[in-house]
Amino acid sequence: MHYDMIISSGLVVDGTGGKPFNADVAVEDGRIAGIGDLKNASCNRRLSAKGKCVAPGFIDAHAHDDRVLLSSPDMKCKISQGVTTVVTGNCGISLAPLRKMDPPQPLNLLGGREWYRFESAKDYATELRDNPASLNCIILVGHSTLRVGVMERLDRAATKREMLQMEKLVDEAMDAGFSGLSTGLEYPPAICASEEEVTRLAIRAAAAGGVYTTHMRNESDQVDASVEETIRVAEQARIRTVISHHKTAGRKNWGRTKETLDMIQEAQATVELNFDAYPYIASSTSLLPQFVGQSERILITWSDPHPECAGADLHDLCDEWKVSLTEAINILSPAGAVYFQMQEEDLRQVLTFPGAMIGSDGIPSDSRPHPRLWGTFPRVIGHYSRDEGLFPLEDAVARMTGNTASTFGLTDRGFIRNGMAADLVIFDPKSIIDKSDFENPIQTADGIEAVFVNGDLVYIGGESTENRPGQLIRTQV
Repeated sequence: MHYDMIISSGLVVDGTGGKPFNADVAVEDGRIAGIGDLKNASCNRRLSAKGKCVAPGFIDAHAHDDRVLLSSPDMKCKISQGVTTVVTGNCGISLAPLRKMDPPQPLNLLGGREWYRFESAKDYATELRDNPASLNCIILVGHSTLRVGVMERLDRAATKREMLQMEKLVDEAMDAGFSGLSTGLEYPPAICASEEEVTRLAIRAAAAGGVYTTHMRNESDQVDASVEETIRVAEQARIRTVISHHKTAGRKNWGRTKETLDMIQEAQATVELNFDAYPYIASSTSLLPQFVGQSERILITWSDPHPECAGADLHDLCDEWKVSLTEAINILSPAGAVYFQMQEEDLRQVLTFPGAMIGSDGIPSDSRPHPRLWGTFPRVIGHYSRDEGLFPLEDAVARMTGNTASTFGLTDRGFIRNGMAADLVIFDPKSIIDKSDFENPIQTADGIEAVFVNGDLVYIGGESTENRPGQLIRTQV
């Protein structure tokens, strides 16, 4: 046999959660074409992975990369972690369909009016296909984006007519190659949305084989009611559902993950329900009053009127300016922040839940981003699996590959199997670790040796290549 490439002598961690095994992996025409002892096979290129792991490319189950896929198509913040596919358009926020409008918070996390230039989902999908990035993308249509585009006022539930307009836009997005619907029910544009409104839109996504992801209505005091609402939507719409960045936020809610995880596990007997999580006890989003009271510490990630405050502690600014928290928020806004609001033990419970997925929830436009943007996936393997022993290597990899592929209906990615797309990462299990932190968040991780997307090399030796083989992927749920 002759192949385009053979990755030889690696420890294959295949994405199933099964024990790693020593094997060569062959690639031909962008797909995995052989696994086993291939020392006698010929190839155009042979790359040694001796002492290293070969795994499916990591899938970021929760991203906000709608803009950066076009503005920075090398996607170094992700490929340097071994990520080969991102699921974006989350938390109800998508770039399309919305045109020529100054976006309200949190839509401005993706950019300003100049980026909200796609009148239709098809326009955005076409630009992604015409200008591919270094990695693959799965796109969701955002409920808040739909509301902003359709409704004159957001401080109420949608009317029947507005629901029909949004249903049509969901249908158009699915026809254009989007893979589902996302909501951000805790954010101002969607707080007043009714459960009926969400369910009707989820039904439209389900009819086209889509998924439903949700930043729930509440992740703190009413987290149990929010999980119950999510389960009802999943049942009524008969749609595969993902709870985004699952957490129980605020000190008085620490320990409640036992309650919420029991609810999720019980619901899994009757509905297709899963969640993603990131490996940090701090979250990050727009600077909004409702998140301030439940946080132990708050760091500013960006501020339009005061860009010099990126990285500053909000309470320190209050002391310096001699103002209240509310006044400081008004002075800084529009702005973003990191909120320290979770407990480590809760995080560990969430990360180890059977079948859980890993998502970065990174925000590329932040001038001082949360370190998860650059460090999520190496942190899971290097810190939580190797150093802390939270779960074995093969389990860590499954949470970033096979679990996510199965949940989102990716039929040809997420596993090392013959015929699968050759999305692959080679990493050193001894040295892989995140380097980004809250003081210096923009740092590439250690231990990622090489990354391939659809068989093309996109990252090696700490540098991205000029290859842009990424594809817009349509899930098959």
